[in-house]
Amino acid sequence: MQNLIFYNKKLLAIFFTFLFMLNSCGIWKPADARKVPTNANDRIKKNIEEGRGFRLGNLGKKSGDFQFASSNPLWRAALEKLNFAPLNNVDYAGGIIVTDWFGEESSNDQMKITIRFLTNEIRSDAINVIIHKKTCNSQNNCQTNKIESNLNSEIRFAILKKAAQIKKVDLKVTKEENKQYKLPGKSYK
Repeated sequence: MQNLIFYNKKLLAIFFTFLFMLNSCGIWKPADARKVPTNANDRIKKNIEEGRGFRLGNLGKKSGDFQFASSNPLWRAALEKLNFAPLNNVDYAGGIIVTDWFGEESSNDQMKITIRFLTNEIRSDAINVIIHKKTCNSQNNCQTNKIESNLNSEIRFAILKKAAQIKKVDLKVTKEENKQYKLPGKSYK
């Protein structure tokens, strides 16, 4: 007797689950091809405007502040300042620029510069500059050392200065393109 009650509850739960899943289904109506857009994005937009379908909050919506390499003044400044060296790895998504080993042909010393971007803001702690020096002797035995000197801070300062100049020029261009340029939070009438 108890197995029969459990079986009926289980069957009832399955029935309500299917009923819940099928509640938005209706009788199939053929669509008029002249009224239905062929492009999937247009169909989605039309269905949303008509109230069809469902959403789970903001799930699936793209959000956030995406800043691409061509619009990031700090990134552009770093690439401009490192144009003298061959680049080995440039990864905007990872926030890193690594040069290849470079140096004078007559010297046995070579250098490699790594720049890590810690933020997109132009400030003193926005980037980390790491310099490695490789010294090779005549038997091609090489020794690599990390350099901590004024050169690190000079490169960082040069990049930050150039980034500030690029941002200033970009802001001026934006103001000229948009004559009614408004700062956030303020209204000018």
